Amino acid sequence: MAEKETPAKKTTLARTVKDKWRAKRWFKVRAPGLFQHVDLGETVASEPEQVVGRTLETTLPELSGAADAAKAHVKLRFRVERISGEGVAEARFIGHDLTSDFVRRLARRKRSKIDTSLTVTTKDGVRIVLKPVAVGEQRLQTRLRAELRHKIVSILNEEAQLRTSPEFVREMLAGDLTKVLAHGLKTLYPLKKIEIRRSEVLGTISEEVAPPEPTSAAPSEEPPAESVVPMADAGGAPAA
Repeated sequence: MAEKETPAKKTTLARTVKDKWRAKRWFKVRAPGLFQHVDLGETVASEPEQVVGRTLETTLPELSGAADAAKAHVKLRFRVERISGEGVAEARFIGHDLTSDFVRRLARRKRSKIDTSLTVTTKDGVRIVLKPVAVGEQRLQTRLRAELRHKIVSILNEEAQLRTSPEFVREMLAGDLTKVLAHGLKTLYPLKKIEIRRSEVLGTISEEVAPPEPTSAAPSEEPPAESVVPMADAGGAPAA
């Protein structure tokens, strides 16, 4: 008796899942003004409120084009803040990372690696967590590493106070900030390489999310666990 009911149960379950997927729709995700509001990708949800809070990760070349092809190791992170129009999710920049394989290649045998972490405050009051990494041409003494680490923190704090958050982020992603660091550290020791391997924006950067439209939906208090799907993968089959 139980064996005869099993196929019917499977058919009912399959029909329920299929109908649930059909009820969902695609929402375009748009970058903030800091990145000229370019399209980041698409995400699927049953209601607009479910999109708020989702995160998206993309590389700098994918965002800005082939001009930055040499920066494929730079990954940018965004979070959807609200739905500002019909099917358009507005996201804000929340930080960046360098790929793990790029960071591993920086420090090879017989080279000293200097890691540190600090929180800077920009001219317009936005706090940003920075994690720079510096590599010496050879093994460095403990005292010299401590002096270099102190100098890195000092320079980054000074540069943040002189720039607004959009200016600071642009220079950080373009590599101009690391050039300033290299110039300021060469009196102590000419480093082989210096990078900002990770950042995290703790506030909201100006020029970020576009002003809300009258038809915008109210954001949900609890963001869903689903992640945003990049536009390049939008044609693929959805995850179960």
